[in-house]
Amino acid sequence: MYKIAVIPGDGIGKTVVPEAVRVLESTGLKFDFRYMEVGYEVFKKVGTSVPEEVLSKIKETQACLFGATTTPVGVADYRSAVVTLRKTLDLFANVRPAKSYPIRSSVKDVDLVTVRENTEGLYSGIEFELEDSAFTLRMITRKASERIAKFAFNLAMKRRKKITIVTKANVMRKSCGLFREVSLLVAKDYPEVEVNELFVDVAAMNLVLKPQVFDVILTSNLFGDILSDEAAGLVGGLGLAPSANIGDDYALFEPVHGSAPDIAGKGIANPMAAILSAKMMLNYLGENKWAEQIENAVVIVLREGKYLTPDLGGGSATHEVTEAIIDALEA
Repeated sequence: MYKIAVIPGDGIGKTVVPEAVRVLESTGLKFDFRYMEVGYEVFKKVGTSVPEEVLSKIKETQACLFGATTTPVGVADYRSAVVTLRKTLDLFANVRPAKSYPIRSSVKDVDLVTVRENTEGLYSGIEFELEDSAFTLRMITRKASERIAKFAFNLAMKRRKKITIVTKANVMRKSCGLFREVSLLVAKDYPEVEVNELFVDVAAMNLVLKPQVFDVILTSNLFGDILSDEAAGLVGGLGLAPSANIGDDYALFEPVHGSAPDIAGKGIANPMAAILSAKMMLNYLGENKWAEQIENAVVIVLREGKYLTPDLGGGSATHEVTEAIIDALEA
C-alpha cells in the first residue's frame, strides 16, 4: 500500500486534486491517502503557510499529490507554500513535460521535458532593501548545478539523448557561467548525449518557431519556470501541464497551473494536469503500466473531444471529464 500525502491547497486545487484521486482509486492499486492543508488559508489561521506538524506528516509518506496554492502579492512574511516544500524537502529537480495531444490548439510532434533546478537561483528567497533600492540574490552553487545536470543527463539517456543547456552566460557571467561550466563538465560523462547550448532569449524564440527540435532542456530556476509555461502553451495550455518535484528521498507532484481564483468553485477547472501529475507519481512509484494506461485514457478523451472543459473549447464540468477518463481507463 502506498502512503500518499494529498494537499489540495487553494482555489481550483480543491477541485482537481480529488479528481486525480478518483482516477488513482479506479486503478485498483492500494493507497493510504493522507489529507493535509498548506497555503494562504492556513497562513491566515496560524501565521505560516506550511506548519511544522504538517511537514512532519508529509515526511511519513512516500510521495505527495499537490494541487495549487495562492501566493498573494504584498502580504508581509508570507512565503509560497510549494516553494517552502521544495526547499525544505530538498526537491531539487522540477520536471515539466510538454507533448503534443490530439486537440486543435496543440502544435504537432512536440515531445520535450524541461528540467529546472528547483532550490536556488532567483527563487532563493534572499531579498532585501537599501534606501530606494530592492535586491534579490541569485544564488547558483556548484553542488546544486552538478546534481541537476546529472539528473537531466540521466533523463536524456532514457529519451532521445539530446540536451539543450539554457543560460544567459553572456550577461550573468558569474552565476550563469558557473551553471554552464558545471553542466558541460557533467556532459563529458555522457558522450552518447548530444549537447546544445542556447541563451534563454533564443531558447524562448526557438520554442515558438521549432519546438520539435527539443528533447531535454536543462536550466536554472526562473528560466525553467518561464520556458516550461511557454512550452505548455504550445500543446494546449496549463490545463494539460503536469510536473514533478523530485529529490533523493521524496517527490511531490503537481499541475503547473495556479489556484485560478476566478474559476474556483465553479466546477469547470480542467482536471487533466492533476491527473497527468498523478500519472507521473505512479511512474515514480514504479507503477509504469498503470501510468501508461492513465495517459492513454487522457489521450482517448482528448481525441474524442466529447468531454472537454472550457479552456479546451468544450463545455463539460470537471467531474464529467474525470468520469470519461475513468471510463476509458476501464474499457
